[in-house]
Amino acid sequence: MGESNATSPKQFLCMKWGSLYGADYVNTLYAMVRRHCRGDLRFVCLTDDRSGIHEAIECHPCPSVDIPAPFNNRGWRKVSLFATQLFGLTGDWLYLDLDVVVVGDLDDFFDFSPESPFVVMQNWTQAGKGIGNTSVYRFRVGHNSHLLANLLSDSATILADYRNSQTYISRNVEAMKFWPDEWCVLFKTHCVPRWPARFWQSPTLPKSARVVAFPGVPNPHQAVRGEWPAKAYKKIYKTIRPAHWIAEHWRE
Repeated sequence: MGESNATSPKQFLCMKWGSLYGADYVNTLYAMVRRHCRGDLRFVCLTDDRSGIHEAIECHPCPSVDIPAPFNNRGWRKVSLFATQLFGLTGDWLYLDLDVVVVGDLDDFFDFSPESPFVVMQNWTQAGKGIGNTSVYRFRVGHNSHLLANLLSDSATILADYRNSQTYISRNVEAMKFWPDEWCVLFKTHCVPRWPARFWQSPTLPKSARVVAFPGVPNPHQAVRGEWPAKAYKKIYKTIRPAHWIAEHWRE
């Protein structure tokens, strides 16, 4: 598995830029990872503001991508991780979005398909279409560097051809594999009851889940209180009861 072995620290990486998420999200993610990972670990945050981030977290500047605004500050910025060199980091890293909730063991994410340079969560909103959700993926530094190089050299074509970065990555990455389906789930897809039951039934946590992803809204701090930000006319279906189980896991 790259330059890793059974005795090496397990390596985790996240990114934080802008003001959408504060240092508390980084610190909470680190705490969840620490609780669900045995042995030594290395946790890196690439950020444009390291203030308030726990001292155990290694920080480096958040890399940018030289493409037109506003795409340069959206999910496309994550393609910067496919650079040939990345702050001296080597080997395999488990990338986690800041808004995920870790609810189970993470060690298996490093043992699964160790020869694979890119393993990703199934994009459950497009299940069966061969598209990954880059909220949770393991990548090998220096591999698939063509993803970044091509984006920088022909951003106009790529931004026109692909609606988002995870579709671009999925269609162009070499040797993509998916995590076992039950490991990574979407909050709105797997936890929130179907309409209209969501009016009286609370979101539930699938028993075999390891990581719950929260793309869009609600974010964990909203879902735990039963809040789903939406325009008034959408409240008829965008409504949830409090997901109290989030508080058991999403904490420092």
